Amino acid sequence: MKFKLQEPPLNIGDEISVQSFKMIQAEVANYDGFKRFNEDEKILIQRLIHTTTCFDQIIDNIYFTDNAMVKLKNLLEKKAKLIVDTNMICSGLSKFYLQKYENEVICYVNEPEVFEMAKQNKTTRSYAAVELAIKKFKDEPMVLACGNAPTFIYAAINTLIKQNINLDNVMLLLFPVGFVNVVESKEYAKEFMNHFGVEGIILEGRYGASTMVVASLHAAYRLIKDYDTEFGKYNGK
Repeated sequence: MKFKLQEPPLNIGDEISVQSFKMIQAEVANYDGFKRFNEDEKILIQRLIHTTTCFDQIIDNIYFTDNAMVKLKNLLEKKAKLIVDTNMICSGLSKFYLQKYENEVICYVNEPEVFEMAKQNKTTRSYAAVELAIKKFKDEPMVLACGNAPTFIYAAINTLIKQNINLDNVMLLLFPVGFVNVVESKEYAKEFMNHFGVEGIILEGRYGASTMVVASLHAAYRLIKDYDTEFGKYNGK
């Protein structure tokens, strides 16, 4: 039997992306749960589906506070610091958008000072890293974004409270993944946000990923830049 070489039916990046979003938009319309979200939230959800190919997992577990998308866009436009828990998030974010909106990405997890803090305080490096970052940028708008380590969430909340940070300048974007502390950390974050009126987005349960943080931020950037208000839909690029 001969093996026949093949080429992909679509081989142009832009065309593949457009077709992907068309397929997502057609399929997601079959999910009743998708209808409960507002237009901006739907844009972000579609971006997460594009990143993961997971429909039920995202639609059934994504949690938005009432004004989460508005807050996220506003903070990005206000040159918010993006305080993250992994360098993978740093690597994945669009340099174009970061430069355009002057959002500095802060990840201190590999800093020598953080190693020492974690050792002295008997915490994870993720805990120490976000504590250090919040203290350093306490007077600036910030998006606290977690895609891996749930201890980041505990540190973020506890430091925000202890440092008496102006919570109007804060947004939480929480997608840690795994088993230990994951569900509990997200429940803690949800309680914190509802109690103090802090805006945020959480993927509840054990599922998550740093790539989902990147996808969410890119969705917000594109909503600022590319949202078609006349037709009310994402342009899919």
